[in-house]
Amino acid sequence: MSICTISFVNLFFFSFLSFLISIIFIMNDYIIFIEWEVISINSMNIIMVFLLDWMSLIFMSFVLVISSLVIFYSKEYMDSDYKMNRFIMLVLMFVFSMMLLIISPNLISILLGWDGLGLVSYCLVIYFQNVKSYNAGMLTALSNRIGDVALLLAIAWMLNYGSWNYIFYLAMMQENMEMMIIGGLVVLAAMTKSAQIPFSSWLPAAMAAPTPVSALVHSSTLVTAGVYLLIRFNILLSNSLLGNLLLLLSGLTMFMAGLGANYEFDLKKIIALSTLSQLGLMMSILSMGYYKLAFFHLLTHALFKALLFMCAGAIIHNMNNSQDIRLMGSLSMMMPLTFSCFNVANLALCGMPFLAGFYSKDMILEMVSLSYINLFSFFLYFFSTGLTVCYSFRLIYYTATGDSNFSSLNMLNDEGWIMLKSMLGLLILSIFGGSMLNWLIFLNPLVVILPLSLKLLTLFVCIIGGLTGYIISNISFFFMNKTFNIFNLSYFLGFMWFMPYISTYGVINYSLISGKMLIKSFDQGWSEYFGSQQLYVFLIKNSQLNQMLQNNNLKIYLMSFIFWILILYFYMIYL
Repeated sequence: MSICTISFVNLFFFSFLSFLISIIFIMNDYIIFIEWEVISINSMNIIMVFLLDWMSLIFMSFVLVISSLVIFYSKEYMDSDYKMNRFIMLVLMFVFSMMLLIISPNLISILLGWDGLGLVSYCLVIYFQNVKSYNAGMLTALSNRIGDVALLLAIAWMLNYGSWNYIFYLAMMQENMEMMIIGGLVVLAAMTKSAQIPFSSWLPAAMAAPTPVSALVHSSTLVTAGVYLLIRFNILLSNSLLGNLLLLLSGLTMFMAGLGANYEFDLKKIIALSTLSQLGLMMSILSMGYYKLAFFHLLTHALFKALLFMCAGAIIHNMNNSQDIRLMGSLSMMMPLTFSCFNVANLALCGMPFLAGFYSKDMILEMVSLSYINLFSFFLYFFSTGLTVCYSFRLIYYTATGDSNFSSLNMLNDEGWIMLKSMLGLLILSIFGGSMLNWLIFLNPLVVILPLSLKLLTLFVCIIGGLTGYIISNISFFFMNKTFNIFNLSYFLGFMWFMPYISTYGVINYSLISGKMLIKSFDQGWSEYFGSQQLYVFLIKNSQLNQMLQNNNLKIYLMSFIFWILILYFYMIYL
């Protein structure tokens, strides 16, 4: 048996076991808190703490089932790779880091998982080892380091409280101003990991990784780590300045990603921007205090987003590694099974009734309509939902209709059976997962009573968005592309509001150059000259003098004798 098959079987088994235990925990309202004393030397104890509740167990089961299917999918997708085992080991390390983060109620062990995710994601993004991959990996790593530093500062600040188990201090966090500083640092860390404005540019750049990695990263692991951490710290966000700030930034992220995806032609980047949009949705509903809804959408989104990336990978594989949607066409005829899965995932993303995404998205938008919220945030929620449907229908239009525009003659077929089996497994979850989770998480059915106009607003926005996406694609595809008439605006909106420029040429480039100057002028400059180098010269001269004195030379003894006689003489005179 290959390492892929062994990993798939084990991860799938543990996922099923974790899911069954989570159901028991939900029904009986259990929480298990485990303290494991790793080592004890004299008075020093190193203790690992694990928190097992329904939330951590159900999230673990979802991460494990998606990662097992992704590894099984990789068996065929990465078949031509010489270092297949290394790739699988990296993915397993990635999953292990996420597990550590999920079950930790302690900031130190969270940092281990958090940094593990950052390091392994860097290794996976640069996996194909070309200049573009290296640049993308550097942008990903450096953007995430900001969050790592914020988490380190939060750990340092928590020294005031005698323990790093933040779970004990959540209740007092709102009253205490000092604890709000820790909360602010945790929110900053979560914003970098979940790519909220102004840290959004690394997420589309991370598409340089292999497609199975993208399916794992963008569904349930790296980008969801920030959202999950804030779900644990949710008390800090309700009715606070932090919550209001996060609501604004995440709403803008959702809006910006939705606009950007409508101008994009790279298949993987469109799906990456849709992830960014959904992360904005999770963060914004979380900042309003509905942490269960955010968690619900986190799980349903993981299912259809992994499926979407897997279908995209199968299409790219068949298209001889071409990712441009303008070169695709009539895929529904040539790859019917793959395209059916792709369509289901796309419709689930739009919030098509009774698919996985519908239950969470519809409930989120109804709760927004019910809440006391300003008009600007209300607009961002609903307009961004319309944009999601718009770019989804645009994607379907470009890939399904017309003739294939690919320049070379190549076969398009559904013969990748291993990839198809993985996709069909996720297809079933994408159809039934939302309904199942709805019954599990919300034990009492939520009924939101709204006026008819607000109740139908979500459906209306989705229909208008879908029609707009179809009409604009049709016009730009068959007639003159109207975006060239407003090129500067199109470039601004399609290039994520120039955030990649600001991140790379601005922040990262400037910080690296200024860091180099500081090292040259301080660490290797003045402080080196007056510090260690000066001390070195002083010690060398004194040791040389000492060596000379110890050579037993008669001249030296005579000279030193005369020197001491003179000193004694002057001392006696002046005394």
